[in-house]
Amino acid sequence: MVILGIDPGYAIIGYGVIDTSKPNMVLDYGAITTPKEDSLPVRLEAIDASLKFLFNKFKPDVVAIEELFYFKNQKTIIQVAQARGVIILACQKYCGNIYEYTPLQIKQALTGQGRAEKAQVQYMVKAILGLNSIPKPDDAADALAVAICHSQTSAVLNPNKV
Repeated sequence: MVILGIDPGYAIIGYGVIDTSKPNMVLDYGAITTPKEDSLPVRLEAIDASLKFLFNKFKPDVVAIEELFYFKNQKTIIQVAQARGVIILACQKYCGNIYEYTPLQIKQALTGQGRAEKAQVQYMVKAILGLNSIPKPDDAADALAVAICHSQTSAVLNPNKV
């Protein structure tokens, strides 16, 4: 199963693609970035175009996306929510099989502790995927964590699925 994990944002959207049927599960990871000089509509369009490219390239079976749980910067929450709306719409258009996970669920799935620190989650991403180093930027590591969370959760909920 090919899983596209997404860490939503406005300026930086992390993504991670894993294939649970392969020994080296990581297909790709990185970040979609939007220049701060661009207007909101241009940035949202760039997010959609970048996601369309990822969907066409990897043809994921499922998308796992982190829910917005708590946001520190009140100035940008509206823009992040709008970007997340575009992300969810793109996922629906290009895949249609979307699962959402809270940060607590992701931390629990990777570390066994829902209140784990970011460094613990990043270490587990590296360890579970057999990587030489923690993926950068942090948004990509977070997206891989979401994908791993879905992989582990779906295996528990649906043991006959691969």
